[in-house]
Amino acid sequence: MTSPTALSRRPRLVTTSFVLVTLSTFAYFLTLGVLLPVVPLYVEEDLGGGAIAVGLAVGAFAASAALCRPAVGRLGDERGRRLLIVGGALVVAVSVAGYAAASTVVVLVLLRLVSGIGEAGMFVGAATSIQDMAPDDRRGEAASYFSLALYGGLALGPPIGEALFRRYGADTVWLVAAGAALVSALLGVRAPVGRIVPRGSRERRAFLHPDAVLPGVVLFLGLLGFAGFGAFVPGYAKDVGLSGTGPLFSLYAGLILAIRLAGARLPDQLGTRRATTLSLVTIAGGLCVMGVWATPLGLYAGTVVFSLGMALLFPAMFSAVMHAAPEEERSHAVGTFSLFFDLSQGLGAVVLGVVVALSSERGAFLVGALVAVAGLVLLRQRVAPRPVPGG
Repeated sequence: MTSPTALSRRPRLVTTSFVLVTLSTFAYFLTLGVLLPVVPLYVEEDLGGGAIAVGLAVGAFAASAALCRPAVGRLGDERGRRLLIVGGALVVAVSVAGYAAASTVVVLVLLRLVSGIGEAGMFVGAATSIQDMAPDDRRGEAASYFSLALYGGLALGPPIGEALFRRYGADTVWLVAAGAALVSALLGVRAPVGRIVPRGSRERRAFLHPDAVLPGVVLFLGLLGFAGFGAFVPGYAKDVGLSGTGPLFSLYAGLILAIRLAGARLPDQLGTRRATTLSLVTIAGGLCVMGVWATPLGLYAGTVVFSLGMALLFPAMFSAVMHAAPEEERSHAVGTFSLFFDLSQGLGAVVLGVVVALSSERGAFLVGALVAVAGLVLLRQRVAPRPVPGG
């Protein structure tokens, strides 16, 4: 049992600045959530584009964000996290408002590329700022709360965006989304600057931060199956007799939010290796259940197990990166680490799509499970265990 004295000495995590940065993150990801269903609809219905045009408009955002993350991270180390949060959110606000002037797919794609640059700045700045404010033994907990704000915005935004689009049209959606990004920028003004290292005061750094590469690869391998889950569960659900996947995805999102809220301290209490081991084992197990047990019950059971692993993976590996990276290089490390998330989602759907074409959705789930096991092997062989606080 933890004594009252020990509790009183526990380093404080939730401060005014922490709450404001978390709210800024929520407002920003509400912007992305609002845009998520509307951009494809706008390309198809208003601009008359086909599947390729939709892919270009959606993918341009992720592509520029991924390419800019490491460089933006270095900027955050040299100029401060607040600049990235406020500047990134403002870039997104202005570019999204500009979608109203996009009368062709080409113009929209160019504006989406600009939005992606803002995304790189906002995400890296907010994620680093949250970690700057977290005590060493509560970094996983801080990452869990950060991801709650992220998932909360992405969960609430799509129904709002789709409803606005159907009732008032795309221009209203762009203005509402831009307004949420502006709110994010205003809340981010209170973000701490963080430790700044003047440009030229140290040796030139590589494009990727070395302390984030190995955890990033483990994250990539663990998340590859998630790309397949999102892309191929809808078709697979029909094959096993489900009429729709709405309840299934709601179950997944609800479990992620519940586990990260109720079990926010698990990554810190278990330590990096144990938490990530549990995560990868359950990710692989859940995907195996989906691939082997081809019934509605099997799909739901696999989703429950899979969700447990997905809830732990990002907080555990993210806190490992923050413990390893020097304070003055955290933004660079965050930029590098988050790049692997983008790669997992961009490449994962393509790689597993080839598997589906050669076999079936069940084959894709089983391959995703094998890739997660490969991540587990890499973790156990190459990632040093981090001591559990108080253990």
